Amino acid sequence: MGNKIIRGLVFILAISIAGYAIVQYGFLNASNAGLVSFKLQKPNFELQPWIYVLYTHIFTAIFALIIGPFQLFIKPTNGRKRWHRLMGYGYVLSITVSGIVNVYLSIFATGGWISSLGFMSLDVLWVATTFMATRKILVKDIQAHKVWMLRSYALTFSAVTLRILLAPLIFLLGDFEAAFRAVAWLCWIPNLIVIEVVISRMRLRRQQGFTTATPK
Repeated sequence: MGNKIIRGLVFILAISIAGYAIVQYGFLNASNAGLVSFKLQKPNFELQPWIYVLYTHIFTAIFALIIGPFQLFIKPTNGRKRWHRLMGYGYVLSITVSGIVNVYLSIFATGGWISSLGFMSLDVLWVATTFMATRKILVKDIQAHKVWMLRSYALTFSAVTLRILLAPLIFLLGDFEAAFRAVAWLCWIPNLIVIEVVISRMRLRRQQGFTTATPK
């Protein structure tokens, strides 16, 4: 029951944040978004080409954010294996593209080098875990593939945790840039810690199940 609630919450949060980003950047004026409006206050800030790179990142990351739960939580039965594979290709491609453009965005991150380093670290780990998941499935190591996909999606989910944490951090620190420096690290480090705990528990359950099933 607890796992179902957590999975449902992940689905709801992922779709909600994706929906917000689509509406804000796809249908409304992007300059009204908090990050963009803050950057526009800087006299030396050039909106182009930064805004186009941001759009590329947002919509590729949204794709990965929405696809992830379907890949992780819905078992790829015989009838679904083809779709699981195709969606997996889309997930990897979207993260690859987003990872490339994120290098540019990280360099110009709000909050200076602290934010840049935080987002660059996230970017490297995001692409690396996704590629490791891909490598494991190519050699038919399904269990390792699942583990690396969990890590990959924990980092993809930083899009959600960033937006959950940013407003409280602005309130606590009283400054947008200070909050952004903090959230550049807090949006993904706790995610990795939580998922490593989940992976450890999964391994423990498998070991216990193997011990129980082994003849004495």
